[in-house]
Amino acid sequence: MLEQIAKYRQIVTLADGTRVLFRPLVKEDKAALIALFEPIGPDDYKLMRNDVRNRELVGAWAENVDYKHVLPLVAVVNDRIVGDATLHFRSGPGRHVADVRIFLSKEFRRRGLGTAVLRALLDVARKCGIQQLVAEVVADQVKVISAFKALGFEQRATYPDYFMMPDGETHDVVVLILALGRKHEEF
Repeated sequence: MLEQIAKYRQIVTLADGTRVLFRPLVKEDKAALIALFEPIGPDDYKLMRNDVRNRELVGAWAENVDYKHVLPLVAVVNDRIVGDATLHFRSGPGRHVADVRIFLSKEFRRRGLGTAVLRALLDVARKCGIQQLVAEVVADQVKVISAFKALGFEQRATYPDYFMMPDGETHDVVVLILALGRKHEEF
Protein backbone atom coordinates (compact mmCIF):
# COMPACT_ATOMS: atom_id res chain seq x y z
CA MET A 1 0.00 0.00 0.00
CA LEU A 2 2.79 2.45 0.88
CA GLU A 3 4.37 2.05 -2.55
CA GLN A 4 1.05 3.03 -4.15
CA ILE A 5 0.73 6.02 -1.83
CA ALA A 6 4.21 7.18 -2.85
CA LYS A 7 3.10 7.14 -6.51
CA TYR A 8 -0.12 9.12 -5.91
CA ARG A 9 -0.46 12.11 -8.24
CA GLN A 10 -3.39 14.35 -9.08
CA ILE A 11 -3.43 17.55 -11.11
CA VAL A 12 -6.22 20.07 -10.62
CA THR A 13 -6.88 23.39 -12.29
CA LEU A 14 -8.11 26.20 -10.05
CA ALA A 15 -10.83 28.59 -11.24
CA ASP A 16 -8.17 31.16 -12.20
CA GLY A 17 -6.42 28.62 -14.46
CA THR A 18 -3.56 27.78 -12.09
CA ARG A 19 -2.55 24.12 -12.39
CA VAL A 20 -1.67 22.41 -9.10
CA LEU A 21 -0.05 19.02 -8.59
CA PHE A 22 -0.96 17.05 -5.46
CA ARG A 23 1.55 14.41 -4.39
CA PRO A 24 3.05 12.98 -1.22
CA LEU A 25 5.92 14.83 0.43
CA VAL A 26 9.36 13.30 -0.21
CA LYS A 27 12.78 13.88 1.37
CA GLU A 28 13.87 16.04 -1.54
CA ASP A 29 11.14 18.54 -0.58
CA LYS A 30 12.95 19.65 2.57
CA ALA A 31 13.97 23.13 1.35
CA ALA A 32 10.61 23.73 -0.36
CA LEU A 33 8.69 22.73 2.78
CA ILE A 34 10.80 25.07 4.92
CA ALA A 35 10.14 27.83 2.35
CA LEU A 36 6.37 27.25 2.63
CA PHE A 37 6.38 28.02 6.35
CA GLU A 38 9.12 30.70 6.43
CA PRO A 39 6.94 33.74 5.65
CA ILE A 40 4.25 32.73 8.18
CA GLY A 41 2.73 35.75 9.89
CA PRO A 42 1.78 36.07 13.56
CA ASP A 43 -1.95 35.43 12.90
CA ASP A 44 -1.22 32.07 11.28
CA TYR A 45 1.63 31.17 13.61
CA LYS A 46 -0.48 31.43 16.74
CA LEU A 47 -2.84 28.76 15.32
CA MET A 48 -0.10 26.22 14.58
CA ARG A 49 0.33 23.09 16.67
CA ASN A 50 4.07 23.04 16.07
CA ASP A 51 6.81 25.66 15.87
CA VAL A 52 6.88 25.92 12.07
CA ARG A 53 9.42 28.76 12.32
CA ASN A 54 11.93 26.14 13.48
CA ARG A 55 13.70 25.17 10.24
CA GLU A 56 15.18 22.02 11.79
CA LEU A 57 11.76 20.76 12.88
CA VAL A 58 10.12 21.40 9.50
CA GLY A 59 13.12 19.93 7.70
CA ALA A 60 12.89 16.81 9.86
CA TRP A 61 9.29 16.29 8.70
CA ALA A 62 10.59 15.89 5.14
CA GLU A 63 13.71 13.93 6.10
CA ASN A 64 11.75 11.45 8.23
CA VAL A 65 8.65 10.87 6.11
CA ASP A 66 6.79 7.81 7.39
CA TYR A 67 3.53 7.34 5.49
CA LYS A 68 2.36 4.77 8.07
CA HIS A 69 2.06 7.50 10.71
CA VAL A 70 1.59 10.77 8.85
CA LEU A 71 0.79 11.14 5.18
CA PRO A 72 1.69 14.66 4.00
CA LEU A 73 0.17 15.62 0.66
CA VAL A 74 1.74 18.73 -0.85
CA ALA A 75 0.26 21.14 -3.37
CA VAL A 76 2.89 22.14 -5.93
CA VAL A 77 2.77 25.02 -8.43
CA ASN A 78 5.79 25.46 -10.72
CA ASP A 79 8.06 23.40 -8.44
CA ARG A 80 7.01 25.47 -5.39
CA ILE A 81 5.10 23.93 -2.48
CA VAL A 82 2.09 26.18 -1.85
CA GLY A 83 0.15 23.91 0.49
CA ASP A 84 0.57 21.03 2.91
CA ALA A 85 -2.31 18.75 3.92
CA THR A 86 -1.72 15.86 6.28
CA LEU A 87 -3.46 12.73 7.45
CA HIS A 88 -2.33 11.73 10.94
CA PHE A 89 -3.15 8.05 11.35
CA ARG A 90 -4.22 6.73 14.72
CA SER A 91 -3.45 3.28 16.07
CA GLY A 92 -5.12 0.63 18.20
CA PRO A 93 -8.88 1.01 18.55
CA GLY A 94 -8.72 4.28 16.59
CA ARG A 95 -6.84 2.82 13.61
CA HIS A 96 -9.84 3.52 11.36
CA VAL A 97 -9.60 7.27 12.12
CA ALA A 98 -7.21 9.93 10.81
CA ASP A 99 -6.79 13.55 11.83
CA VAL A 100 -6.67 16.19 9.09
CA ARG A 101 -4.54 19.32 9.06
CA ILE A 102 -4.11 21.84 6.24
CA PHE A 103 -1.86 24.84 5.70
CA LEU A 104 -1.87 26.98 2.56
CA SER A 105 0.46 29.73 1.45
CA LYS A 106 -1.29 33.06 1.96
CA GLU A 107 -1.50 33.93 -1.76
CA PHE A 108 -3.24 30.63 -2.53
CA ARG A 109 -6.06 31.04 -0.04
CA ARG A 110 -9.63 31.81 -1.16
CA ARG A 111 -8.84 30.44 -4.63
CA GLY A 112 -10.31 26.95 -4.22
CA LEU A 113 -7.02 25.26 -3.35
CA GLY A 114 -8.10 24.33 0.19
CA THR A 115 -11.22 22.57 -1.08
CA ALA A 116 -9.27 20.83 -3.86
CA VAL A 117 -6.50 19.57 -1.58
CA LEU A 118 -9.02 18.43 1.01
CA ARG A 119 -10.87 16.45 -1.68
CA ALA A 120 -7.57 14.82 -2.68
CA LEU A 121 -6.89 13.98 0.96
CA LEU A 122 -10.36 12.40 1.23
CA ASP A 123 -9.57 10.29 -1.83
CA VAL A 124 -6.28 9.11 -0.33
CA ALA A 125 -7.91 8.42 3.05
CA ARG A 126 -10.56 6.22 1.41
CA LYS A 127 -7.90 4.31 -0.49
CA CYS A 128 -6.02 3.76 2.78
CA GLY A 129 -9.14 2.26 4.37
CA ILE A 130 -9.78 5.17 6.74
CA GLN A 131 -13.41 5.29 7.87
CA GLN A 132 -13.50 8.63 9.70
CA LEU A 133 -11.66 11.90 9.38
CA VAL A 134 -11.41 14.37 12.24
CA ALA A 135 -10.62 18.07 11.98
CA GLU A 136 -10.10 20.29 15.02
CA VAL A 137 -10.52 23.98 14.22
CA VAL A 138 -10.31 26.99 16.51
CA ALA A 139 -13.92 28.15 16.80
CA ASP A 140 -13.08 31.71 15.66
CA GLN A 141 -12.18 30.37 12.19
CA VAL A 142 -15.75 30.43 10.93
CA LYS A 143 -14.82 30.31 7.21
CA VAL A 144 -12.58 27.27 7.73
CA ILE A 145 -15.35 25.49 9.64
CA SER A 146 -17.81 26.32 6.85
CA ALA A 147 -15.40 24.94 4.24
CA PHE A 148 -15.14 21.62 6.09
CA LYS A 149 -18.92 21.46 6.47
CA ALA A 150 -19.37 22.13 2.74
CA LEU A 151 -17.45 18.90 2.07
CA GLY A 152 -19.64 16.87 4.42
CA PHE A 153 -17.90 17.22 7.77
CA GLU A 154 -20.33 17.46 10.68
CA GLN A 155 -19.70 19.49 13.80
CA ARG A 156 -19.75 16.96 16.64
CA ALA A 157 -18.39 18.84 19.63
CA THR A 158 -16.94 22.09 20.91
CA TYR A 159 -14.17 21.91 23.48
CA PRO A 160 -14.14 25.06 25.63
CA ASP A 161 -10.71 26.68 26.15
CA TYR A 162 -9.00 23.73 24.43
CA PHE A 163 -6.41 25.64 22.40
CA MET A 164 -3.89 27.95 24.07
CA MET A 165 -2.32 30.73 22.03
CA PRO A 166 1.35 31.66 22.55
CA ASP A 167 0.25 34.57 24.77
CA GLY A 168 -1.69 32.20 27.07
CA GLU A 169 -5.17 33.15 25.81
CA THR A 170 -7.41 30.13 25.34
CA HIS A 171 -9.95 29.51 22.59
CA ASP A 172 -12.70 26.98 21.99
CA VAL A 173 -12.07 24.23 19.43
CA VAL A 174 -14.72 22.80 17.13
CA VAL A 175 -14.43 19.08 16.33
CA LEU A 176 -15.66 18.14 12.86
CA ILE A 177 -15.99 14.53 11.68
CA LEU A 178 -16.55 13.05 8.24
CA ALA A 179 -17.67 9.43 7.99
CA LEU A 180 -16.10 7.88 4.89
CA GLY A 181 -17.69 4.46 5.24
CA ARG A 182 -16.03 1.09 5.27
CA LYS A 183 -15.14 0.68 1.60
CA HIS A 184 -11.45 0.08 0.89
CA GLU A 185 -10.39 1.08 -2.62
CA GLU A 186 -7.28 0.35 -4.60
CA PHE A 187 -4.88 2.96 -5.92
